[in-house]
Amino acid sequence: MKNSPSSADGLASMSSRAVIAAALIAAAAVAVAVSRSSDSEAQTAEVHGSTKPDQPVGTVEEKIEQLELKLRREPNDPAGWRMLGWSHFELGDLMRSAAAYRRAAEIEPQNAENWSSLGEALQSASTDVSTEAAAAFERALKLDRADPRARYFLAVQKDLNGQHELAVADWVALLRDTPPGAPWEADLRRTILQVAEQHGIDVSGRMTAEPQATAATAAIPGPTPEQLAAASSIPPGQQSEMVKGMVDRLANRLKRNPKDVDGWMRLMRARMVLGETEAAREAHQAGLAAFRQDPSAKARLDRAAQDLGVPRG
Repeated sequence: MKNSPSSADGLASMSSRAVIAAALIAAAAVAVAVSRSSDSEAQTAEVHGSTKPDQPVGTVEEKIEQLELKLRREPNDPAGWRMLGWSHFELGDLMRSAAAYRRAAEIEPQNAENWSSLGEALQSASTDVSTEAAAAFERALKLDRADPRARYFLAVQKDLNGQHELAVADWVALLRDTPPGAPWEADLRRTILQVAEQHGIDVSGRMTAEPQATAATAAIPGPTPEQLAAASSIPPGQQSEMVKGMVDRLANRLKRNPKDVDGWMRLMRARMVLGETEAAREAHQAGLAAFRQDPSAKARLDRAAQDLGVPRG
């Protein structure tokens, strides 16, 4: 996904292709938080090494280099390739992400996550329907009919092909199967409503009731710190620094391109999970300033801040 949405009202006036492309980073990226964080992997992960407080922790890029070196020594480690795919995805290098997930799928073809992650990276890199992504999503669903990422993106592809009614129907079905408070629920609802409004599709009575408050548990999409350590042999004392580096990268991107409502909400979530309440408050205020002429976007930011418990400025 190269560009982020400019505003809620702007999205409503765009073509559906732009609407869905803008929604990818929000609805799909948070959807992977559940499926990528495997409980079984977390339970079996072995954390290697330790670090002293005064030891340098290095950059995110250096951590990726460590992981790549590990994979040269252990090229048949699917968890390592998934980790590399996730890392490149978070840094916006979608084709390298796809290459890593493709390798994971070659090693472990019976794992649905490998295929849906591959499809996500490929489709997020394209403004048209990716045939390789479609095949990857279909492969994922053959292995796991409930895979939310594959279901979401196959509906995206229908919408890109002009099959708006079918796309909305698929998203509504996914919403019905979505556990209340799931990290991707709010974004999925918004996608349905935006596309339905643009194409005159009646969804009244078709969607499940919206919860009173949005669960603030999504935080940063991706694996747990324990999984990061196991996959890349990073000492446990460095885990929070790697995550913080990714959050800071998001913050810097928003400084360069502040017209990204979902980006500001992700940053607020991440700051709150890291315990950086003042930084979360500043992110809220910066987002409001970026959308001072957009009441709809400001309302979304205020609602997210309230749900997350961001302190008022």
